[in-house]
Amino acid sequence: MTIIVREADITTLNVDAIVNAANASLLGGGGVDGAIHRAAGKGLLAACAAMPEVRTGVRCPTGEARITGGFGLPARQVIHTVGPVWHGGSHGEAALLAACYRNSLKLAREHGIASLAFPAISTGVYGYPLDEATDIAVKAVQTAEWQPAEVLFCTFGAAATQAYASRGIAIQRG
Repeated sequence: MTIIVREADITTLNVDAIVNAANASLLGGGGVDGAIHRAAGKGLLAACAAMPEVRTGVRCPTGEARITGGFGLPARQVIHTVGPVWHGGSHGEAALLAACYRNSLKLAREHGIASLAFPAISTGVYGYPLDEATDIAVKAVQTAEWQPAEVLFCTFGAAATQAYASRGIAIQRG
C-alpha cells in the first residue's frame, strides 16, 4: 500500500473514492461536506436523502460510514463518515475518529476501491486538534486489517500537510 499526503481540493481528485467528512443527516453542510455536495451536484443530495434514517435526522451516526456514487465528481464513489465533535478528548472522541477511518476502509474493501482519499476528518468546524487527529488517522490506516493499494490524505493548507509529513507520510506535489 502507498500512503501519501497532498494539499489539494478533494473534489478534483481522480481516485476510486473520496471520503466525505459529513454530518449525521448526510444532506450537506459546510467545509469539505459542502464542497463535495456542490461539486457532485444534485444526484449526491438525492442519493443521500434516499438513505434511511436510523433515528430522526440521522442517516449516519458518528463513527459509521455510508457509500454513494460520485455523480459529478472525478471519483466514482463517495464514502460519507461522521467524525466526532471535539469536547476535550474525554468523551470517546479518539475511538470514534478511529472508527471513521476503519469503517471507511471496510466499505472500500466491500466495494473494490483501490484508491481512496481522506480529508482531515473532524479538524474543521468540529474542532478536533490537528496533531491528535493526524496521529489517529495515520495509525488507523497503517494498522487496518485491509488497505487499498493507495491512500491519499488530502489536506487543505500547509499546516495540515506538514502534520502528516511529520508522521512519515510522503508529500506528493502537484
